[in-house]
Amino acid sequence: MSATLTFATPPHGLAPHTGFELREIEGAHGLFALEAVADSGIRLFVLDASVYLPDYSPVISDDDCVRLDLHVAEDALLLVVANPADDGTTMNLLAPIVVNASTGASAQIILDGQDYPLRAQLATEAAA
Repeated sequence: MSATLTFATPPHGLAPHTGFELREIEGAHGLFALEAVADSGIRLFVLDASVYLPDYSPVISDDDCVRLDLHVAEDALLLVVANPADDGTTMNLLAPIVVNASTGASAQIILDGQDYPLRAQLATEAAA
């Protein structure tokens, strides 16, 4: 799977980039590289939350849903940033990337008032 995503505002730490290609990593279902269109050297790894975190269900504000033209939950693709390190991979559950699967409109949303960690350890069984 490959898709072009357009962010209204750059994802955190990636300014000024708003155009990205989402490319599935071959052989790793639900793992993607998110690469800036203007500079392929700028890349994040993201996980499809429905594959790796089936119980993860953050509340997305009505304003964010309107901004992304999302009318039902099934229209959204929910991604979390993965940070690989020598001591394991962590996931940012506090600021997911929400994608309108039909249009590619995207936003990284900080979940105010929700108790999700910035660095949650990826369980080994989830990666299998």
